Amino acid sequence: MVTVLRPLSTSELLDRTFHLYRNHFVVFVGITAIPQLFVLALQLGGAVMVIERQFIGFGLLAVVAAIASYIAIEIAQAATVMAVSNFHLEKPVSIGSAYSLAKGSMGRVIGITFVVGLAIGVATLFLVIPGIYVALMWALVIPVTVLEGGGLNASTARSKVLTKGSRGRIFVIYLLVFVLAIVISVIIEMPLGMVGLVLMRGNPQGGIAARQAMQAVGNFISTSLVGSLATIALTLIYYDQRVRKEGFDLQLMMSNLQGSPQAAAAAPSA
Repeated sequence: MVTVLRPLSTSELLDRTFHLYRNHFVVFVGITAIPQLFVLALQLGGAVMVIERQFIGFGLLAVVAAIASYIAIEIAQAATVMAVSNFHLEKPVSIGSAYSLAKGSMGRVIGITFVVGLAIGVATLFLVIPGIYVALMWALVIPVTVLEGGGLNASTARSKVLTKGSRGRIFVIYLLVFVLAIVISVIIEMPLGMVGLVLMRGNPQGGIAARQAMQAVGNFISTSLVGSLATIALTLIYYDQRVRKEGFDLQLMMSNLQGSPQAAAAAPSA
């Protein structure tokens, strides 16, 4: 499929999201799964501690696993943005090269998403609507900081500009992708959770450990399969907004003629 950079409708953006995901399934699943393997190991270690009645160690390990899960998701998002950017602009990329290209932005992504998530949470405490508004206004901070190199202030300000006038469309796309991801996660995790419940009947303590292990495996599979979908969609929206607002398609065409397409892909219009 040859990418034609032009303004895309909501249905075209969704179609492009699933086209990229389907055609590069191994790359996107691999990007998400690699850091999740460490989280899985921690969670399975917690199940072992339950069997051995090391409940304090289990609690501490659960905290470590939660922090590791957050970091794993964010670094995978940074690498996914780079993969989507390369595929969308018809440049080859592998799992390793995506991580290599994104490594300089991973620290920023972790810090920025923490602050943005905190701000969204505070806004939601007052009313749900302000929380949704803030989330949509800053929906593109990860693609912005990965592809343009900005920090917190620059990335949030840039996202606010790019999303202006299209937040309703972003909400629809994000909601559809989110619902699909939840459905797939439930389909995968529910059977494993039921197996864990059955195991608890004969041996309650061992069954609790087995259920936790099953949940960890189910979470690993579902996160690996659907964890990249929202990031793919948001990265495509980032490029679509640049085409609409900045004539990015013309910038890229001129850069290709001059032999440096990377400059157009990485820098905002002046």
